[in-house]
Amino acid sequence: MTEPQDFTGRVAIVTGAARGLGHAIAARLLDRGASVAIHVHDPAKADAAAASLGSEVLAIAGDLTDEEVIAAIVARTLIRFGKIDILINNAALALPTRFEQITPTEWRRAVEVNLTAPYLLTQAALPGMKSQHYGRIVNVSSTAGRSVSTLGGAHYTATKAGLLGLTRAAAKELGKYGITVNAVCPGMINTELTRETATPDQLQRIVDGFPIPRLGTRLEVADLVCFAASERAGYITGASLDINGGDLMM
Repeated sequence: MTEPQDFTGRVAIVTGAARGLGHAIAARLLDRGASVAIHVHDPAKADAAAASLGSEVLAIAGDLTDEEVIAAIVARTLIRFGKIDILINNAALALPTRFEQITPTEWRRAVEVNLTAPYLLTQAALPGMKSQHYGRIVNVSSTAGRSVSTLGGAHYTATKAGLLGLTRAAAKELGKYGITVNAVCPGMINTELTRETATPDQLQRIVDGFPIPRLGTRLEVADLVCFAASERAGYITGASLDINGGDLMM
């Protein structure tokens, strides 16, 4: 079936696109006509991700805790594509370290990657979005941000909850410029990270308790992100969109 080309002419940035949700989101946007710039921390993985997505993809590598990298992501996207319509803040540091073992250094890095980087990227993309009176910002939070993480540590839960607060605050201030800001909150999704964090038996025990007793798919999350990033979602802002198989109902 031919995909709808509803993102034709749109330019998107997707962070954390080496694999998992970020890669699936970038691929879905491309399939539907968008021009896409991806961010990946490691240069070699950035090149590999871009090669797997297609020659038209712009790959930008670097550490999101570095403000110069944040500026470069926006600047290089503007140079290559001329504008930014969509920003997907997906990159995250998801560590399972238990509360008493989290070091101050690990805590601060989680805050920098999971919360400060989305704030700075939004701020950097804002002038162009304001000038065109159009923008779609989607922050990939988590069920952890709505409740508490099943597998991640306290720093993951805290920063994903903070990302929801940032989403609401940005939505309140930026709506007058034609910019919507929403969050997508995935639950247990079948990604490499999930499989690395828990054994198959552990995952099965977890999902057996869900109303929809399975892991979610990357495509299901990517399609929800694409909806929030689309023109059809123009009257939705400040929302936290859950996709968790019924694990959390609010």
